[in-house]
Amino acid sequence: MPQGQPDVVPNDGLTTRQRRNRPLVMVHTGVGKGKSTAAFGMALRAWNQGWPVGVFQFVKSAKWKVGEENALKTLGATGEGGTVDWHKMGEGWSWIQRDPKEGEQSHEDKGREGWEHIKRCLAEERYRFYVLDEFAYLLHWGWVDTEEVIRVLRDRPGQQHVVITGRNAPAELCEFADLVTDMSKVKHPMDAGQKGQRGIEW
Repeated sequence: MPQGQPDVVPNDGLTTRQRRNRPLVMVHTGVGKGKSTAAFGMALRAWNQGWPVGVFQFVKSAKWKVGEENALKTLGATGEGGTVDWHKMGEGWSWIQRDPKEGEQSHEDKGREGWEHIKRCLAEERYRFYVLDEFAYLLHWGWVDTEEVIRVLRDRPGQQHVVITGRNAPAELCEFADLVTDMSKVKHPMDAGQKGQRGIEW
């Protein structure tokens, strides 16, 4: 198995094994394609380890069937790896800008409700691996308080890994996280007027 050698060995009193197995907070941000795809790839690894996986999908439409959802849920039902629960927390907030009908919750309220659900799951240690897909948008828009998110993640019990995706992840979250990847765009078919296609975007 490939093993990287750390540049620094901190004087934190932990053994090499304890430090290696420390639960991580990871952020995939930037304007390039692949932030969610990379997170779902990590979820596949978590499933293979037998870890319970919880996916919390924000912003993308609840009616949109992404390929990773079908694949991960199918794998989760096989009994060969970990379980997979997929929670759709939004209705296309980033693309469908419309006012809610009378009596309906606003997108902001739904986003906050989704975060409250995640907090309960973390407190219960329901999953070993969490994908908070496009959650960075909620922090960027101010719908959920970044300081509260950092505090909850810092105090989460057990061995719970969390990966957050989305553009414009706040600097405070990136500073707190253990792993941050900023995906830049060099070239994209949309630059030449080509819309997304099956098997590539979903």
